[in-house]
Amino acid sequence: MARNILVLGASYGSLLATKLLMAGHNATLVCRQKTADLINREGTEVRIKLRDEPEHRAIFSRDLPGKLDATPPQDVDVSKYDLVVLAMQEPQYANHTIRVLMIKIAEARLPCLSLMNMPPLPYLKRIPALEGIDLEEAYTNASVWERFEPGLMSLCSPDPQAFRPPEDGANVLHVGLPTNFKAAVFEDEAHNALLRELEADIDAVRLDGQDVPVKLKVFESLFVPLAKWSMLLTGNYRCITAGEPQSIRDAVHGDLELSRSIYEHVDAIARRLGADPSDQVPFDKYAKAAESLLKPSSAARAVASGAPFIERVDLLVKLISHQLGMPNAEIDRTVQTVDARLGESIVPG
Repeated sequence: MARNILVLGASYGSLLATKLLMAGHNATLVCRQKTADLINREGTEVRIKLRDEPEHRAIFSRDLPGKLDATPPQDVDVSKYDLVVLAMQEPQYANHTIRVLMIKIAEARLPCLSLMNMPPLPYLKRIPALEGIDLEEAYTNASVWERFEPGLMSLCSPDPQAFRPPEDGANVLHVGLPTNFKAAVFEDEAHNALLRELEADIDAVRLDGQDVPVKLKVFESLFVPLAKWSMLLTGNYRCITAGEPQSIRDAVHGDLELSRSIYEHVDAIARRLGADPSDQVPFDKYAKAAESLLKPSSAARAVASGAPFIERVDLLVKLISHQLGMPNAEIDRTVQTVDARLGESIVPG
């Protein structure tokens, strides 16, 4: 049976949407009107490299069995959907029209699967060790999340690396690192059955008889998506410097032992919260993957272009580490650098 999935965010969200379309499900991308018009006219194009192939394949939504459409947030009818995917960056949810849509989604009690690096506050409320810890400072507008029930919010580690090529249209996405989306379960088994159905359907997809990378994998542990924190604090946020941004590869491999110490400290924080070592990704595996990440992180590019807000997983981890009595000087230094660069974007009134 074809499921109807609402995806907030037409850039990164088009990657999971494409995999859903390939599996015969339908997806609606929520985006600006101009982008929606482009997608409804031309469809989307996701470029991905299959195993052992030297070149990327272009996968066009118009050629796939599932149906794709796009719409601005004010035109969404939430009653049509089985699942919501949150694929915008956290600061974007503070936009007025997105906030209104989020209220409708919360009131409809739709299960939400977040693809954000920044875990939604309702998801963190599912972790007992974080009870009583105030983390709202790390969010652009924490009130966005007030109406959501924790059990209806899951988190999916957005491990695949993808970007919009600047020379192409807003309907094109290039996948640089085709790893898997790792989703934690919901509280309701009916919602988990839906997740596992999508997992199985995506896994079964073949292209010219070949397996297609970027799967949806469902895990019982709430902590599997938190494995991304170590990667973000070691690589992505350290791309942000006092000067020009550096690549993820250079951030990680510039001082490999320092990177290892940061990575393992963040892993230790996650274990204090309840993670098992099997939930986590070994540093050496991450460092190997980072060798191919030759561009600065999206956060670093946003800061360099003058963005006043970005997702602050760095600040979130710092707040948690201090409250758990596990501060780390390098994490604190990263937060200080990011704060300073964002402060440069604030124009005095």
